[in-house]
Amino acid sequence: MKILIIEDEELAVRKLSKLLLDLDESIQIVGTCASVRASVAWLNAHSGESAVRPDLILMDIELADGQSFEIFEQTTVSAPVIFTTSYDEYALRAFKVNSIDYLLKPIKRHELEASLDKYKRTHYNQNGAVAGKSETSGGVDIDALVQQLRQHIQPADYRRRFLVKHLQQWVPVEVSDIAYFYSEEGVSLFKTVHNQKFSLDYPLDELEAMLDPAHFFRANRQYIVHINTVQQVHPYFNNKLKLILKPNTDDEVLVSRERATDFKRWMGK
Repeated sequence: MKILIIEDEELAVRKLSKLLLDLDESIQIVGTCASVRASVAWLNAHSGESAVRPDLILMDIELADGQSFEIFEQTTVSAPVIFTTSYDEYALRAFKVNSIDYLLKPIKRHELEASLDKYKRTHYNQNGAVAGKSETSGGVDIDALVQQLRQHIQPADYRRRFLVKHLQQWVPVEVSDIAYFYSEEGVSLFKTVHNQKFSLDYPLDELEAMLDPAHFFRANRQYIVHINTVQQVHPYFNNKLKLILKPNTDDEVLVSRERATDFKRWMGK
């Protein structure tokens, strides 16, 4: 099986390549691309009858120069595609059909194995050879599915304010006034830009889904930070990042090495 990997994080490419070869030593990684532009160029260069064409493409949605959907608009993608993404499982569940599949990051071995098995069942004949390909990847209209996928990941109607208890009354707090959310001994709290502290009844996992990802980032299991709150970013041990926030925090706020690239891209928007 020949696989093309479209992914802009070098560490993710290495991990994914190792997972693939651990699962099936016969797999050939025929190419890796880190951007929309590079992917289009690679696919165009390998479109001829004598060219090495992939049997399967593993494609990250967010690339260095845009979203991978743009690839479909600029060239023909004839191989089946498995999207890799950080988007919520429920928003993408509809795309676990036929030759289109998705894997949530960080990619787990058993989920990758299940996706490869699904591909083999769909695209290999009884003799173990790759069945004929079509521009619609096994009878599925990729263009239509990509358009649906675009719609599924459009920004939701995010929370604009929270009603919180203060002394003996309830007061509204605008989300734009919140510096960061954090968890302390199982209780969800947030601090405002004016260093006021309030508690909330929502766990951080639910809060993360309520907040606009253009403004808020889940730094780790304990903190969700607003982009304007980040004052400094320092390299840290083992390729992590250490954040200095305003108002100051009682704990160190670290971004894991797996999320560091996403964080830097988010800060650069």
